[in-house]
Amino acid sequence: MIGVVDYGAGNLGSVMNALRRLGLRTRLVAGPEELAVAPGASPFEKIIFPGDGHFAATMESLEKFGYVQALREWIAADRPFLGICIGLQVLFDSSEEAPLKEGKPLPGLRVIPGRVRRFPGRKVPQIGWNRTDFAAFSKEPQDSRLFQGLPEHTFFYYIHSYYVEPMDPGCTAAEAEYYVRYCAAVEQGALAAVQFHPEKSGALGLKLLENWTR
Repeated sequence: MIGVVDYGAGNLGSVMNALRRLGLRTRLVAGPEELAVAPGASPFEKIIFPGDGHFAATMESLEKFGYVQALREWIAADRPFLGICIGLQVLFDSSEEAPLKEGKPLPGLRVIPGRVRRFPGRKVPQIGWNRTDFAAFSKEPQDSRLFQGLPEHTFFYYIHSYYVEPMDPGCTAAEAEYYVRYCAAVEQGALAAVQFHPEKSGALGLKLLENWTR
């Protein structure tokens, strides 16, 4: 069973529909208690954190529904996790999208050291298809589990005004370019996250989702 984290964001249905097209069992996570990491405590083998949205609003929703610590513990236990769009950005320490709170940046989940920055150009958000390059980050084809069987330069669908900047580039699994060259995907143990929307990226997006589920 794959759980899709429901924290009040939109775009959850399209992810669930994509998983169902692949013949996979999925449902919304009813609450943080369903993410308990003790053996047999969770009904889910894997979880997906999708969504479009604002960094601060997303973190405030996670706090409100009690997901912050549950998500940190799930990831720390190296349980399979896929973040999509804002689900990538909240893994980082902070974001330029979030206003200072009491003089300090609003923290993200702080799973991956680094920050989220705004594109420097005038034409934002980036909306549409963009080439995503992963070959340079894989010494062998099997190194990347997400991108196995995909063309070295695959076009995926993006919609975002901010991009992630990891402190350690070793977690980067793919890059794209929009005003700047930026990290478009990360892989770290059982953790994976992408800036683009595989559920909106046609057959190749479904292939990436299928790779992750395996």
